[in-house]
Amino acid sequence: MKEFFLFLSIFVCSIGYSQIEFSAVKYDFGDLESYDVRYFDVRLKNNGAKEAWVLTVKKPREVSYITSRSIISVDSSIIIRFQVNPGQKGRFSYEVNVFTSDRADATKIKIQGNLKDLQQDNGTAFTDCPTFSDRPGGRNPNEFDLTVVTIDKETREELANSTVTMIQGGREIWRQETDRKGKIKEDATLGLSYFVADHEDYYSAELGAYVNFKRNYIIVELEKDKSVVVEEPPVIEPPIIDTTVVAINNPVPEPEPEVIIEIEIDPTPTPEPNVPEETVVETTPLPPGLTDLDEDNFDEAYFDPVNIVFILDVSSSMKQVDKIELMKYSLMQLTDMLRPQDKFGIVTYASDARVLLKPTSGREKEAIKDEIAELKAFGYTSGGSGIKLGYKTAKRAKIGQGKNHVIIITDGAFNRNSDDYKRYIKKYRKKGITMSVVGIRNKSSDEADMKEAAELGGGNYVPIMKLADAKRNLKQEVRLQSYKF
Repeated sequence: MKEFFLFLSIFVCSIGYSQIEFSAVKYDFGDLESYDVRYFDVRLKNNGAKEAWVLTVKKPREVSYITSRSIISVDSSIIIRFQVNPGQKGRFSYEVNVFTSDRADATKIKIQGNLKDLQQDNGTAFTDCPTFSDRPGGRNPNEFDLTVVTIDKETREELANSTVTMIQGGREIWRQETDRKGKIKEDATLGLSYFVADHEDYYSAELGAYVNFKRNYIIVELEKDKSVVVEEPPVIEPPIIDTTVVAINNPVPEPEPEVIIEIEIDPTPTPEPNVPEETVVETTPLPPGLTDLDEDNFDEAYFDPVNIVFILDVSSSMKQVDKIELMKYSLMQLTDMLRPQDKFGIVTYASDARVLLKPTSGREKEAIKDEIAELKAFGYTSGGSGIKLGYKTAKRAKIGQGKNHVIIITDGAFNRNSDDYKRYIKKYRKKGITMSVVGIRNKSSDEADMKEAAELGGGNYVPIMKLADAKRNLKQEVRLQSYKF
């Protein structure tokens, strides 16, 4: 027996220094919508001098996993992919034990999050952990056939000749017209997607969804525009047949002489009826001269160089497809307008704040767009730290002969746990750095705070509620702030 324990201790010691390093032992999904990705990867790296391997994985039934390999060669890595499949809405917390050959005890991986909705659009939840490369049929899982159908919201009938635009990562992927069955079948790649559908005599409809080869059927409902008056065909009255028998010898009576009645016109005009005045929508007043320019004009003869730092809310509240995709699309539209003398920077905030893109010249459009396309929402709101870091980033890149401006883009909760953010706004405004606030589908209850912050910063509150706003509003705010009076 002593020999056995001696052998066991030697065996454990001999493999103990293989030292498998786990890239993470805790993962928080934050708030999960029904369409969100439910898996994450943990990388296991062998830092030792001998080969190592994964022995077994013990997990609850709500967690599935796959491994890229079981054996971990020296100076190499493998990946374990975990997927969660909660059975009910609300917060969840799981513990997974991974046993490896370099240690006697398991490495514990804690997984948590909050499932907001069990209902899945156009399908049911899938429980198999996604593979690393292949899908059934041998095709790449990132590529699949996507079907989009447009229907009448009331009658549920398919709508032929609808125009549908698909947006991913802030970029327009394709724009197609539905066939006579109201369908479009196109190649697609997995990810958060935004669909905009238009049809004559219908209101435009917008829909955000997560698509992959198992969620590859999207239905967009369009509502009939009730203000459109459909002309009815004229009603042809049947001829009137006179059945009165008239004696042939009876003479036709002479017509009565026309009586002309003279009416004296009162020179006093009749008072107009009380017509309610047209409702005026509050907008930012444009300076004289700017209204005469084309909306796409950003010529240096009229507009100063700009150093813009965007402070982007990427917390879980922005994770909804319609919010983050509208934000990305707005930033993409602005990027196309930038000139070489302009600077564009990005600071993101969620659980913490970080500089995602240092202020970069407007000539580096593709580099800027690549960063925008990869934006992901995750974590909790920490707006105060984001505002502070955004101002510091703008200050370091400040330009003398131009406009220095920061723009917060959020769905409304940017000031949570940040009581001193107003002090920072006032401080940097005195130093020549102004600020605007862009609201992405924010609640009306948050609008007052957003307007107040923008006013303190010397800028404006800019609402973005739909794609038309994303195409225009952010660009116009930058033009307004940099216009040469």
